[in-house]
Amino acid sequence: MKSIAKTLVLWLTAGLCSQSLFANESPNVLFIAVDDLRDWVGHLDGNPQAKTPNIDRLAKRGVSFGNAHCAAPLCNPSRISLLTGIAPANSGVYGNGEKLRAKLPEAITLMQHFRASGYVVRGSGKIFHGTNPYDQESWDDYFVPGRTKGGAGRQRDMRLPKNAWTPWGKVDLKDEEMFDGKVATWAVSELDKPSSEPFFLACGFTKPHLPWVVPRKYFDLYPLESIALPPSVVGDLADVPEFGKRLAREVYDPSGEKNFATPGGDHANVVSNGQWHTAVQAYLATISFVDAQIGRVLNALNDSPHANNTIIVLWGDHGWHLGEKEHWRKHALWNVSTRTPLIFAGPFGSETTAGVAEDQVCERPVSLIDIYPTLIDLCGLPPRDELDGRSLQSLLKNPGQTWDHPVVTTFGFNNHAIQTPRWRYIRYRDGGEELYDHARDPDEWKNLASHPQYQATILELKTHLPKRNKR
Repeated sequence: MKSIAKTLVLWLTAGLCSQSLFANESPNVLFIAVDDLRDWVGHLDGNPQAKTPNIDRLAKRGVSFGNAHCAAPLCNPSRISLLTGIAPANSGVYGNGEKLRAKLPEAITLMQHFRASGYVVRGSGKIFHGTNPYDQESWDDYFVPGRTKGGAGRQRDMRLPKNAWTPWGKVDLKDEEMFDGKVATWAVSELDKPSSEPFFLACGFTKPHLPWVVPRKYFDLYPLESIALPPSVVGDLADVPEFGKRLAREVYDPSGEKNFATPGGDHANVVSNGQWHTAVQAYLATISFVDAQIGRVLNALNDSPHANNTIIVLWGDHGWHLGEKEHWRKHALWNVSTRTPLIFAGPFGSETTAGVAEDQVCERPVSLIDIYPTLIDLCGLPPRDELDGRSLQSLLKNPGQTWDHPVVTTFGFNNHAIQTPRWRYIRYRDGGEELYDHARDPDEWKNLASHPQYQATILELKTHLPKRNKR
């Protein structure tokens, strides 16, 4: 009965929408999710070798947030917080093991809110954690591509010991034969259809999530001899508290489902087997592969009847370490784990959207949890006061405006990072602390938390820690 009542309330309030930026009709939404994508895209200069022409041309059509951070550096809590608008500390969703409806039975997802407001909502690929049609109430239709046996053609380097960590490789397959290629093909076909109702089209790409197995031509873009390693220093963990060192060594899931560690950690494994350059090559190749699939979807939109009335939002669910702080994967509260691309774009040069900036990079710290209220504002949907994020609409109009809203990232119960324009403060539940001055130390090599002269800064940053930490 509660679910029925909730649905009725949504439908009754759908007619009370605030005015959309689009004067004559409701805009469509193309919602593009990219798994494990850090700031290695051309226009953000996270790695000058990265080749992402399609993501970069999308950024030129709108506003790219260069200091965007996830609410949690792990797939499930990041995506549930983004799609419900509820922060991990308020939901109790910290790891990959928690279920949305078990923790938040009455939550109204972003897609549900659009459905209740008269939108047709379709999806494919990875939007929630997993690639199935998770949470049936969120979708009118969900396409699940068949899995590609892409790893079958990957040849292991037999010179390496069996315990070498090498989940990457080249395959001789067409893009359209890969899982993400099938997702792109589905999106292209959807965009080619006429629509009498506004639509919300969610397109979830699984790469560059492991395994980094993509067609050979993308590896060829990055000759191994030219690969540059990310900046790092030996002994970077020496001034990190014990819990932070644990995160660097382990694959830590707060749900307790997949906690494991290789001897010495992934970094020691990669370095000892001489695989650091090949791993970076594989990650870059996988990014370029997914960029090409995004390009197919963007081209289809440009050629469709919906080109002049569709807002595009592209986001990655969290960052990814490739040896920085002697760490690999996500599962940590450092900047590399939490920072990810976020782009809002669309026909912003038209009369209906006058005043929204184009070809701008906004450096204000923002959270992925802000996507939900932002789309509500852009599309003129009924406001929802219970959301933990805040609308970025004013930053889309004026990316350089004052923005005094630190970002909170949570990884497990009562472990948090606070990001301001200058500072990153990390507080673990056992009392361990880290403080980094991004004005002088953007790579977070020097932990200042124990220095007396920074105690006032820490006290101020602590005021932004969540007051509630739900189990």
